[in-house]
Amino acid sequence: MTTKLDLSGLKCPLPALKTRKALRGLAPGERIEVVCTDPLASIDIPNLLAETGDLMIATERQAGRMVFVIEKAGEAPDGGG
Repeated sequence: MTTKLDLSGLKCPLPALKTRKALRGLAPGERIEVVCTDPLASIDIPNLLAETGDLMIATERQAGRMVFVIEKAGEAPDGGG
């Protein structure tokens, strides 16, 4: 099952912060679908995943919104904070 997180209307840095918090609650292999309207999310979300080690499964743009499908990685990287 994929968890859905609608962050429409939120501005940087809130989409990345709320995505990070949601990812912490997932078990490895679980997926989350994040919907954002802030154009900066197209930069912030991939940067977040570079930090966390989680996987971007898909990205899609639709009518002013961006949808990111993210899969929780098997193990958290060392030194996370």
